[in-house]
Amino acid sequence: MVQLLNITADETKRVVNLAGGPVEIERHRNDMQLITGYLQPMVPIAGVTPVGELEVLACLADDDYVVVDMRDPDWRLKGTIPGSISIPFEEVANCLDVLGCVRSSSGWNCDAAKKIVAFCNGPACPQSTRAMHAMVDNGFPPDKIYYYRGGMQDWLVLGLTTQASDA
Repeated sequence: MVQLLNITADETKRVVNLAGGPVEIERHRNDMQLITGYLQPMVPIAGVTPVGELEVLACLADDDYVVVDMRDPDWRLKGTIPGSISIPFEEVANCLDVLGCVRSSSGWNCDAAKKIVAFCNGPACPQSTRAMHAMVDNGFPPDKIYYYRGGMQDWLVLGLTTQASDA
C-alpha cells in the first residue's frame, strides 16, 4: 500500500489544471526520504537567500560564513556536513552570540552577525525553517541567512562527504 505524505501542512494532494485536463499531484513515501514532514518554502522569510551545494561548499571555505546544522543532535550523530556547527533549532534563539550577536538588556544586537548557512534534513524538514523564524524574531537580519533547503537529504543523495559528529 502506498503511504501518502503531506505536500503542505494541510494537504496530501493538489490538483493542477493543465492544457490536457486536471492532474492530481500526490507525494508518496519512498526509500530516499529521511523524514516524512511537509515541503518547506524555498524562501521561508523575505530576505533569506536560498543556496545549493556549490554555494554551501564555497561558504565552508569562507570565514565570513558559518554553516549551521539546525537538526536535533541525534540526527547529527548519524552524520553531518563537514565543517558545520551544531545549533539545534529549539536552542538557536538563546545561542545567537555564537553567530556574532551581542545580548543586551533590550535583547539581541545582531549588527555584527556573521552570515549563516542554515540546514536540516531536507525539503520536508521544518527544523531550520523554525530556527530561522526564531532568529529573525530575535533580531537576526534575514539578509544574513542563507537557506540550504536540500539539507542532508540532498547532500546524501548526491554522494557528498559526511562527517560523524559527537554533538
